Amino acid sequence: MKIIKNITEKIISSKSIYKGKIIDLEKLTVILPNGKSATREIIRHNGACAIVALTNDEQIIIEYQYRAPFDKILIEIPAGKLDCDEDPLVCAKRELLEETGYVSNNFTFLTKIALAPGYSDEVIHLYLAKDITLRKQNLDEDEFLLVEKIPLKKAREMVLNGTIENSIAVAGILFVSNILKGEKNDTVK
Repeated sequence: MKIIKNITEKIISSKSIYKGKIIDLEKLTVILPNGKSATREIIRHNGACAIVALTNDEQIIIEYQYRAPFDKILIEIPAGKLDCDEDPLVCAKRELLEETGYVSNNFTFLTKIALAPGYSDEVIHLYLAKDITLRKQNLDEDEFLLVEKIPLKKAREMVLNGTIENSIAVAGILFVSNILKGEKNDTVK
């Protein structure tokens, strides 16, 4: 990645404002490229994993989960936060089983997503899980969600018409749709 030095900010101080169970809040003082100072409020987060779990007949596992910041139920893909220093693949396998009851030994790392770089350092590790097998859902004590299988094509349509709004689900569904579209085009040639 090319670093453009004339737009880089220099951190001159940081102060912890809040330490929580899921996030920490830090206040930074920075020197701007023009020499003036400014304040940045940064949410620190361990990161998370998200999984597009794909059946052999190209259906994906989606979840319906109430999200308090929006006061409504959102359609999502399985995801969960990383424990401190946890390997992202370990997290992805754990979260897929806990939230959906599905397991897989066929995980492919797709990409990392900077969730909200304007104010957070959270990174989502996105995986594709194939050859999934249903076991037993094991939700956390404070977790309530509904799980459903839908065709990937329908999920993509739901992204494009705005029904699926969760950014991680949007990215995952479109990413996997493009991969499968590319695979099909490769076999046709």
